[in-house]
Amino acid sequence: MGDKVTLSLDERTVHGKKVANLRKQGLVPAVVYGQGTDPISVQMEDGVFTKVYRQVGTHAPVHLSIGSKKKIAMIKDVDRDPVKGTARHVSFHAVNAKEPVVAEVPVRLVGEGESEAEKAGLIILQNLEKVEVKALPMDLPEAVEVSILALAEAGQKVTLADATLPSGVELVEHDSGHGDDDEEKTSVTDLMVASVWEPAALQAANEAAAGDGEDAGDVASDNGEDTDQSSQSEESMPGGKGQDEPKQSNVDANS
Repeated sequence: MGDKVTLSLDERTVHGKKVANLRKQGLVPAVVYGQGTDPISVQMEDGVFTKVYRQVGTHAPVHLSIGSKKKIAMIKDVDRDPVKGTARHVSFHAVNAKEPVVAEVPVRLVGEGESEAEKAGLIILQNLEKVEVKALPMDLPEAVEVSILALAEAGQKVTLADATLPSGVELVEHDSGHGDDDEEKTSVTDLMVASVWEPAALQAANEAAAGDGEDAGDVASDNGEDTDQSSQSEESMPGGKGQDEPKQSNVDANS
């Protein structure tokens, strides 16, 4: 949740290979789509879009103005030029302000540098960077916050059960794939967010990970015993489940 972010778009009449001329003019071709509505081809200034994208990413709503049309949408996908880094095409997913959506939001540690563990020279390693939440579009949080102030000794950890969620926001559960035995199922609240490490132990874990071709996060997860994130959905944009994707015939193949 944050300040209302607005973005003005112009309807686009240029399609196909001709959109290259738009990009030369500093304009980004885009499409706005959603369930029960026809896709709308639009365009916008690259600098304006970049500023908005930095504010909202893919987890906060944007109030779009397309001439006289008003829509609330999420940024679904941004196709970037691999060399210049500029946006080549953007997809906006229109949502209903009165219907909950699912979004992947950052996990933010609260109290970094202030915990007893850090004051004692220990290292707090963040194991979970993002998590899916469900809420009304205007209630989506900028991040899920988890306090690490209570951490004091090596081996201690915090999980999503320690997260502070705003009213109307809930964590999204996923099938853990363990079968029908409820005792074997892992709740999303059991996922480890951060853990405390002795510097020497973390260095040794990093070296072992490098030798095995893993990364430090994998090693930390193994030590945490409960940080398998394979159950996290790959669907990272809100409103994507159960809603219509734009038909390929309605979206520019290369724009």
